[in-house]
Amino acid sequence: MAAVAGVKAFLSFHRLAALQRSFGHMPAQLTSTFPHRGLCSAPTKTNEPAPTENESLLENLNLMGVDVKMARQRQPGVLRKAFTNEQGLAKFLQGKGASSRVVAGIVSRYPRAITRSIEHLEHRWELWRDIFKTDAEIVSIVDRSPESFFRSSDNDNLKKNIAFLTSLGLNNKDLHRLLTRAPRTFSNSLELNRQMVEFLEDVCAELGGENPEQFPKSVISKNLYILIRSTKRVKTNIDILRAFLKLSDSELLGLLQGPVAQIIDLSNEYLKNNFKTLQQRLVSHGCRKSDLKKLVLRYPMVLYIGSDTLSSKLDCLLRGGITMKQILEKPKVLDYSTHNIAGRLEELHRVRYDFEKNGISILDSSQKRFDAKMEKLHVGLED
Repeated sequence: MAAVAGVKAFLSFHRLAALQRSFGHMPAQLTSTFPHRGLCSAPTKTNEPAPTENESLLENLNLMGVDVKMARQRQPGVLRKAFTNEQGLAKFLQGKGASSRVVAGIVSRYPRAITRSIEHLEHRWELWRDIFKTDAEIVSIVDRSPESFFRSSDNDNLKKNIAFLTSLGLNNKDLHRLLTRAPRTFSNSLELNRQMVEFLEDVCAELGGENPEQFPKSVISKNLYILIRSTKRVKTNIDILRAFLKLSDSELLGLLQGPVAQIIDLSNEYLKNNFKTLQQRLVSHGCRKSDLKKLVLRYPMVLYIGSDTLSSKLDCLLRGGITMKQILEKPKVLDYSTHNIAGRLEELHRVRYDFEKNGISILDSSQKRFDAKMEKLHVGLED
């Protein structure tokens, strides 16, 4: 019996040691038997789900400088967990160059980070390092968007998504941009990403495109958010574009392969409202329906501008003596903020700039070119 008890004790110790290696801590009732482990949480009861927050965990998070109030608002369930890995996470990130302040900020905004084992963190970091050049780059991204690194616990899925996106012709630069700006792409199931890609291939084929396999790469490289939208949303937006602009298949395909790819992930209602506002404003100034098509074909991003903002920019230009015809010819002027447009108009009026004679190209020039032009105009005025 004594021998059996000894074996059981030996096995129990090693099971606990394995848990500690994975999660960085052991239950509070057992830690007195072993050396103190530092910043690691412990449950208040064994073999029972903790009905309240884990006091030991809260104490550790406070010592780390974590904003516990924020963490509680973001993911309250994490604070009730019996086993967490805050110590292991801190050591891991600090080993990659993160400061204590950065670690505390990451846990404050995405508490679930402390539930990841060291093995998981090391594997995930290795996968990211295949795309990013340095650990410092990854630390910077994780600091800005903790969700991008910690949201998914499925490293195998991440690996499959990277392989799948690479197979589309996307290179490391494209993957870098995706991970930086639309990291949820890699948290999607492989099947979900595959559905969007197959949908885009079908759209290209239905519109008479010659290279459906190349079409998804073209769209994704122009719109990094497309893979985190639903195929239903994208299909509806394509239908809205066709209906409002009366586009032929070839015209629609050309638009989708160009700048309009940047707007097909917008909310359906947002896109529809922007279309209606633009159409109403053009008609109210004597424009024809064909002018709407001409404007969008020349500058699709006009549909990205919210209806109130668009009205404000148009009013500013019209009050400044710019005609709707001139705006239709040079629609990129709408790229600039109302404040910027108003400021430039004021400066140009001071030097008695003739928009009818010289056009409005000066309004959508870079700030450097605009300043240089204004300097010449001031000199000419003085002469």
